[in-house]
This record gives sequence, structure tokens and C-alpha cells, in this order.
Amino acid sequence: MPIRLLSPEVASQIAAGEVIERPASVVKELVENSLDASARAVTVTVLEAGRKRIEIADDGTGIPAPELELALSRHATSKLARADQLFSIGTLGFRGEALASIGSVSRLTLTSRVADSDSGARLKVEGGINGRLEMVGAPVGTVVCVEDLFYNVPARLKFLKTDSTERRAIDGLLTRYALAYAHVRFKLTEDKNVTLQTAGDGDRRAILAALYGVEVAKQMIEVSLEEEGLSLTGFISPTALTRSNRKDITFFVNGRWVSDTPLTTALIQAYHTLLMVGRYPMAALFLEITPEDVDVNVHPAKAEVRFKNQDRVFSFVQRAARRTLLAYAPVPSVAPVLWGGASRPAESRQVGLDWSMASDVERQTLNVAGSSFETQNQTEADNVQRSTLNLPLMRLIGQIGQTYIVAEGPDGLYLIDQHAAHERVLFEKLMAQHDQRKIPSQSLLTPVIVQLPPQSTNLLISQLPTLQHFGFDVEEFGGNSFQVRAIPTLFAGADPASALRALVEDFEEDESPLQSEVEAKLAGRVCKRLAVKAGQTLSPDEQRALLNDLEACESPRTCPHGRPTMIHLSVDMLERQFGRRGAR
Repeated sequence: MPIRLLSPEVASQIAAGEVIERPASVVKELVENSLDASARAVTVTVLEAGRKRIEIADDGTGIPAPELELALSRHATSKLARADQLFSIGTLGFRGEALASIGSVSRLTLTSRVADSDSGARLKVEGGINGRLEMVGAPVGTVVCVEDLFYNVPARLKFLKTDSTERRAIDGLLTRYALAYAHVRFKLTEDKNVTLQTAGDGDRRAILAALYGVEVAKQMIEVSLEEEGLSLTGFISPTALTRSNRKDITFFVNGRWVSDTPLTTALIQAYHTLLMVGRYPMAALFLEITPEDVDVNVHPAKAEVRFKNQDRVFSFVQRAARRTLLAYAPVPSVAPVLWGGASRPAESRQVGLDWSMASDVERQTLNVAGSSFETQNQTEADNVQRSTLNLPLMRLIGQIGQTYIVAEGPDGLYLIDQHAAHERVLFEKLMAQHDQRKIPSQSLLTPVIVQLPPQSTNLLISQLPTLQHFGFDVEEFGGNSFQVRAIPTLFAGADPASALRALVEDFEEDESPLQSEVEAKLAGRVCKRLAVKAGQTLSPDEQRALLNDLEACESPRTCPHGRPTMIHLSVDMLERQFGRRGAR
């Protein structure tokens, strides 16, 4: 095939593929243009997850009518003039590609008016072909309406994810920019539902409260540190407030949202030894650095940056976060009274498992022996796994480390992980009720209001019928709030908010959350969150009740997610360890 120049239309669509990957990419580019235009209010309207329509309206400086057509040309920008300015960029946009790229894969209408003009101008673009410039009445600012995204690129349209996933991407994007630009009023409307609205008064903690709820906002710790050429502000979570993934860690560099692994790693390192393995903090941090010390021209979508001195930035972020954490909650001196110390008076407790001490922090599986011990007894462990799943009757001995229950069986000693065991018990009871189509509910004396981030709202709304089937009575309560009126009787005394958050916290970007999950997975997710946690003291009656319930389970040796509930130490193995069987 001979070499030829690509037509402008094909070249535009290829270039657009680097910048415009999904509807959220359109929102990002246009919102950044609004912020560069000094907008004080940005209104985003989305229909059908952005496939049908995306409209961004702002009250910024606007575009003069004679420059409107030029603004839709590729590599046309007002933010850059010379090559050396690439190394000191102070604006969010600078490539001059966004409007041209969007216009090449959609039907775009650009309307704008500057303050010293009596009228505005409008220009329509369809598949990269400009229409005729019209003079129209319009307020000061710019309105960009993008319709039928990817109508002329059906392959790209086919690869878009579900509406729920695309909406969550838009929600997450606007949430981040609302935090970074707290002085700007943001409003997001999706299919006639307002999912995000901020006051624009500069109060970031108020925005946190609107996004995550008042209780979470109260707990967040403010970070503020300055050094020569570096400044870090924002919020991080205390060690008691964690997530199971990194999705709630947000970094802005010079006002630009970036996905930077070293920055995220620096923050996580600041929590070293303070968090359980597999748990991550929440954070919204804003790094200001001399523009000459950061290169933002390394990714077509401007999502990545490179620092001139990465080690210095890494150390600065880590020190700022660590210093804030230690000032908020100094590390206690380690002087535990292991033996012979004064014991605390026993508290009066009711029979049955106590939910009051349950928290979001879970312990990971702890090793109880060294590798040599483990190797020698691997055969015995395999024999246990191959044996019948039913457990023998066990005699309670006690609790170790507020995490493990020790029990004696006819064939040796059992160490039971109380969290994994209770998770299995709850799961089998709930699924048994589900199979019988009888999941009794208990109405709450006072309905509980739960606030969720915008990106989680649509996800939960789509699953309200499923929750109803499982015994939850949940209804929308305006904005991103939900009202819990009843929960399954099995979870009586548990925290309803934890149950709802368990359904939406752990999903990854590329999943189809909940819609593609079977009901057993949904039940397992709720049971995991509501089971008693490691570190929770159980009374002898509570320990005994848990053992009895575990013995009655059909699959007592693992939790619903496959983690072992117990370790078996046989009498034969103990005798060999103590030398009662001669040399090994």
C-alpha cells in the first residue's frame, strides 16, 4: 500500500482518540477551559451518561466572536505562544486540542460572549466540519453543548462502559474539581437529577461534608506545610478512617488533577505501621510547586506529570502527612502489661455478639508460627483440609489478642479467627433465609440518614430493589442521601450506614458494580462489613455462642471469601513439638 497523507477528518479522529476516551474526558477538558477562563460558576448537564448530551456553561471571560471559529481549530490556544513556555505552564489547558478533538467526534455547539460585547456568537460543528457563525443573545461566558458523542466513531461508542460506570466517572471527576476549586460554584445535573451542588464559598470542609457526610468531614485532618518552592494543603483521614482501595486518594498539582503513583506512595508511606495491611487512607491534597520544577506536557490528556526533583517532592509529601498524623494522634509508648498487671473490671454484657465495638478497620490474617514450623506440619494441615468439613464439638478455652478464640476438640487445639468465623455464620444464616424467601426485617426506631459520594449514589439507586429483597428498607432522601428505615433482623444492632457503604466501597473502575454480581456476593459483602472485628473483646458467653454457630455451619472452615476461619493443631503435632515422640 503506498504512503499517503491522511485526510484532515481521519487525522482529527485519531488525535481525538488520545484526548477524548469517554464522556468524562469531555467534561474534564471543558471544565478545565472554564476554570482557565476565571469562571466563578460552572454548570454541567449530562443526559444518558454523556452519550446523548453534555453541556458545560460558565460565567468566565468568554471568547470574542471573531475568534470563535479559530478556537475550534486544532492547535489554537490563548495560553501558549513560545516553546520555552512549555516548561513554566500555569494554566490547565495549553495544547489547543480539546475543542477540535471533541468537535471531530460529536455534534458540538459553541456559544460565547465577552463582557464588552452587546451580543454573543454561536458556531456549530458536526464531525469536525464547521457551520456558519451566528450572532445570538447570550449571557457573558461560554456554553459548550456536545451531542451524540462518538456518533461517527461506532467502534469507540461500542467500547464505552455501562451508563452507571460512565456516570460514576463523571461524578468522581466533578467531585475532585469541586474540592480543588472550592471558590467556584459547581452544579452537576444528570438526567434531571442534581447530584452535586457547591456554594463556592471556599470552604473545602463543607464540600467534604456534602460529599462524604458530616461525620467523615469532621474526622478529616487538615494538612498545611510550606517549604522553599513547595506548598501542601488539604485533608487526610485519621488512622481510624480507612478504605479498602486507593480510589479516595486525590492529588492536585498546581490546580491540575493528576494520577501520580509516587505521590500516592508517599502518602501511604506516611501511614506506615499506622494502618492495617490492605487498608488505605482518604485524602484530598493540593500541591503547589514552582511551574519550572514540574513538566505537565507528558501525557495527551495531561493526567500525568514529571517532577524535576522527584525525591524532594516525595519526601516533602511524606513528611507533611506524617507530621500531621503524629500531631493529631501521637504514637503511644509501647509498654503493655502482659502478665500480672492489674486487670480491668469486668463489664456487664448481654449474651450474644456485641456490635457496639465494630469498626471499619479489619485485621489481616496473622501467622502463628515460623516457616520451619509451617513446613513440618504442612502434611497435617493438608489432611485437615481433606477431611470432612463438619467440625467436632469443641470446648471453649478463651480469647487471644482480642482476635482469636482458642478451643479444644477431641483431636487437638483449634485457633479460630473470630471475624472470619462470624462472617461465615452470618452469611449462611442470611442465605438460608434468602433461599426460603423469608428474610425478616426490623424497623429502626429512628431512621438513619446515610450520605454517599455522588459517584456511589447511582450505583446504590440501581440496587434498591435487591436491598429490599434482602430485608433492607432504604429510600432516597434528596441529594446524595439515603434513609434507612429497616434492616434484616439478623443484623439487629449493627450500623446501617456500614451496610450501605459496604456495597459501594470496594468496586474498581472497570467493573459493572453490583449489576453483574450474584446475590450471594452481595450478601457476603454485607456480612463481611457487619461481622465482629479483630480487636473486639468478646465475653465467654459470646465466644461460646460463636463456636456453637460455627459448628452448625455447612462450610465452617472458610469465610465466604475463602479465607480460613481456623487453624488446627493436632495432639500428635503438639507431642512432637514438645519432644514426646522422640527425635523429629
